[in-house]
Amino acid sequence: MRYALIGCGRIAANHIRAAAQNKLETAAVCDILPERMESLLARCGLGESSSVGRYTDFETMLEREKPQLAAVATESGLHAEIALLCLEAGANVIIEKPMAMSMADADRIISKSEEKGLKVCVCHQNRFNAAVRKLRRAVEDERFGTLSHGAINIRWSRDKDYYDQAPWRGKWSQDGGCLMNQCIHGIDLLRWMMGGEVLEVYGQTRRRLHGYLEAEDVGAAVVMFKNGAVGTIEGTTNVYPGNLEETLCIFGERGTVRLGGKSCNRVEVWDFADETISDVGCSGFIEETKDVYGNGHISLYADMIDAIKNGREPYVGAQAGKSALELVLAIYKSQKEGGPVKLPLDGFACADMEGVF
Repeated sequence: MRYALIGCGRIAANHIRAAAQNKLETAAVCDILPERMESLLARCGLGESSSVGRYTDFETMLEREKPQLAAVATESGLHAEIALLCLEAGANVIIEKPMAMSMADADRIISKSEEKGLKVCVCHQNRFNAAVRKLRRAVEDERFGTLSHGAINIRWSRDKDYYDQAPWRGKWSQDGGCLMNQCIHGIDLLRWMMGGEVLEVYGQTRRRLHGYLEAEDVGAAVVMFKNGAVGTIEGTTNVYPGNLEETLCIFGERGTVRLGGKSCNRVEVWDFADETISDVGCSGFIEETKDVYGNGHISLYADMIDAIKNGREPYVGAQAGKSALELVLAIYKSQKEGGPVKLPLDGFACADMEGVF
């Protein structure tokens, strides 16, 4: 399967390595900075390969290389535009999170993929973490009984050097704040585990320690789910001196689970009223990871390839990406309007937050 990557920045190596592990033919890479392409290919062992095309214009790349699968890993504000053009060119698409910066663009991607009969996968790779998959199995087996509440806490650190690496970071139109960029993975996990359907969100966000940004560096929210359960979200990039944790807790009448570590890669608490053989090895389980991105890209790519070949929906499809985006935008809208926001959310965009702070 011919593969191409658009955007060769911070996360790009995870995509190239996942493609290689899944035996995709890397036909081309694209970035507006040629030196970034060469650096990426060198790090991934493809620096001497003349068979990998290098492009500074992705539309030219799509026309010439005709990839069957393209990954979009540019700044967030370009995700939707590029994904739509990839679909128009006949390529299935893996989109880095968030899939878009507005509900309207998320809907356009879904409509275009359906029109073209192509697959869209959104890169919420933490769904493939081993600890997360253990928790998901317990949820699907209804081992918690009635869900009471759940919480996600993303307590990370980003300094000025990080934001200075790319001028789009922290801008409402191109990135959003910590909830949209760093915390959306955990927000996706909370919504997914708690039943998915949300009735109402109340959020508060602030820009406390990064005055040079447009968007927030800390946010909190209360989420009311359709099944009656309550969720809480806390996310920040203000932790001193470095990343502290990403912790997901699920509480039910017959079970309690807490996943921790830097990216929900460790089972810290695993207690159920009805112990089964599947519980063996769960308590204290740790999946070693090199960074907060975890190990999920390889599995996400494998699933997407299988979905394309077998005509099924990817495990993390476009609707999943839209749901995570919707919850973040609902928190933003709540901050802007000063009150609770009902879901489903219609017609709101990250750019609508400009001037809030």
